[in-house]
Amino acid sequence: MSTIDVLVIGRSCLDHIAVVAAYPHENTKVALTQRLVEGGGQGGTAAACIACLGGRVCYVGRIGDDDAGRICLDRLSAFNVDTRHVQVFPGGRTPEAYIIVTAPTGDRTILYEPSTLPRLAAEDLPAARIASARVLLLDPETTYLAGLLPKQGGPRVVYDAERWRDGMPAMMQVADYFIPNRDFLDDERAGGTGPTLAAKMNRLQARIRGRLVVTDGRQGAYYIDDGQLIQVPAPRVAVRDTTGAGDNFHAAFALAIGWEECLPEAVRLGVAVASLSCREYGGRKGIPSLENARALATTLAPRHLPTDDSLRAS
Repeated sequence: MSTIDVLVIGRSCLDHIAVVAAYPHENTKVALTQRLVEGGGQGGTAAACIACLGGRVCYVGRIGDDDAGRICLDRLSAFNVDTRHVQVFPGGRTPEAYIIVTAPTGDRTILYEPSTLPRLAAEDLPAARIASARVLLLDPETTYLAGLLPKQGGPRVVYDAERWRDGMPAMMQVADYFIPNRDFLDDERAGGTGPTLAAKMNRLQARIRGRLVVTDGRQGAYYIDDGQLIQVPAPRVAVRDTTGAGDNFHAAFALAIGWEECLPEAVRLGVAVASLSCREYGGRKGIPSLENARALATTLAPRHLPTDDSLRAS
C-alpha cells in the first residue's frame, strides 16, 4: 500500500454560517448580511486543508446517510480527500453546526449538535492504512481511541486537544505532538495552576510524553525548545471569519511533520495557514496554496519570551 502523508481520524459535520453586522442580543431580530453552507468538523476540515496544501491524505470518520452526510462527503471528495474509509451509517444523523460570524471582527459563535453516531471501534480503524501513514492527526472527538492506536514505532501522532475529555491521560502518553489551545492550560485537570504561561506549559509538558505546542488565536502559537519558551506571532491579515482556523493549524502542522520538517518550521507553517484561512467565510474557502503559505511562514520571526527558572531546568 502506498505511503500517505497524514491519516486524519475525527468528526465531520455540516456548517451553516450566518454573517451579521453585530452579534444579536437575546430576544432581538437581526438581518443576515451573508450565509453559506460548507462541510465542517475538526477532522473533515483538517483533511480538506491537507489536500489543498498538496498532501496525500486519507480521512476516517462516520457520517449519516442523510442529506447533511452526503454534502459532507461530496465536499471532501471535491477537495480530493481519500474518503474510502468514511463509514456511512444507515439511519444515522450527521451532526450540524450553526455559526454566527460578526462581520467587523471575524469572531464566531458556534452552536453545534453533539454526534449521535456510534463511536469508532478497533475494527473500524484501517490497520493497513494507518501503517502506511507518516502521521496520524486525531481531532478532539477521538480522544477515547488512545488505547487502540499503534504503540511507539508506528506513525507519529498529532493530537488536537480542544478541551479536557475522558481518556485524556492516556492520550497524553500516546501523542507525539500534543496541541491544546491556551484556554486548555487553565483547566485544573491539566494542571493549570501556574501563575504564568511558561509555568503552565512547563507543568503540562511534564505530564505528556511528546512535545507540547499551544495555539492562541490572534497571538499565534507557543512551544518550548531547549528550555526556552518561543512564540510564533500571527501575522496581520484581513480577518473575515475565524471558523476552522484551529483545524487548519493542526492540518498544516501535521503535514509539515509528515514531510520531516522540524518543530519550528511546522509551527510557522501552521500559524501561516491558520491566519490566511481566516480571509474568507467558512473554514475551507480561505485555505491558501502551499506556495503562499510558505512565503508568509518565512516572514514569521519567532520571539523568545521570559522563562521561569523551572522551565529553564526542564
